Amino acid sequence: MKPFKPRETLTEQVARHIEDLIAFGQLHSGERIYEGAMARQLDVSHGSVREGLLLLEKRHLVRNVPRKGAFVTELDTYFVRSLYEVLELYLCHTGRKLVRQWQTEDMEKLESLYERMLECSRRQDMLAFLDLGIEYTQASLVYADNYFILQAIQDLWPSARRCAFLAFRHASHQVIHDNLAHMRDSIDAIQARDEARLDDILRQYARQQCQQVLACLDEQQASDHAAG
Repeated sequence: MKPFKPRETLTEQVARHIEDLIAFGQLHSGERIYEGAMARQLDVSHGSVREGLLLLEKRHLVRNVPRKGAFVTELDTYFVRSLYEVLELYLCHTGRKLVRQWQTEDMEKLESLYERMLECSRRQDMLAFLDLGIEYTQASLVYADNYFILQAIQDLWPSARRCAFLAFRHASHQVIHDNLAHMRDSIDAIQARDEARLDDILRQYARQQCQQVLACLDEQQASDHAAG
């Protein structure tokens, strides 16, 4: 028997749609999200859009300003550095637990995800590659065993996804290479139960991806300045 899974609510569907528009750059940093226009586009009520925007505010993608409306959270240097500093702390904490406690089925899942990502890279399927990369990281979180860490990471994932897609758009070949190398190295460290090595890999990867995203922002700003 399959485990019961409640259907995604309308609010969650609306939030997911807007999240994708932000992650894939169709709604830009600082742009206002017009509730009425979004409701007409999705053929839903204003209330559903409003609830979805409140959910996205909790996930750090939207800023609701009283009497002004909802705006896409600014993706700037401060935001990106803050995001990756926190992710580095959480992932290293969880990684240490994974090294100590992993079971055979955990390694099988990680190896399977790695092989699927290799195939996506060969097909140049960037969206699938990105989602598998997030699934790979989430697979390690089963050992977090901490309510507050799990809740915090769940709320941070949409911003991590947004940043990762930005990096893919601007430097896809190098980012793919770096992601695959990180995965291979981390799997080997986990299998060897080398806690110090995994900790070093995770820290290096978080800082490297942070720098890649910051470089993309600099490139965007230079392009906007030239166009202006």
